[in-house]
Amino acid sequence: MSARTATEIRPAAQSALSESPIFALRELIVEQTDESLLISGSVPSYYHKQLAQEIVRAIACGIKIVNSICVR
Repeated sequence: MSARTATEIRPAAQSALSESPIFALRELIVEQTDESLLISGSVPSYYHKQLAQEIVRAIACGIKIVNSICVR
């Protein structure tokens, strides 16, 4: 079994955020940049920023995550 690339994982990461029971995470965007995933958008708290990152990390399987989420 080969390691999945950022291109293959991005849709799953986006779906996990979009389907989150936490509404603040549903509007976040996951983009592929080279061999990393970039999370962007805005959330109301640092807790939500970290939560989004951990949701994506659970799916990313070792792919680098760049968290560019703004806390408003």
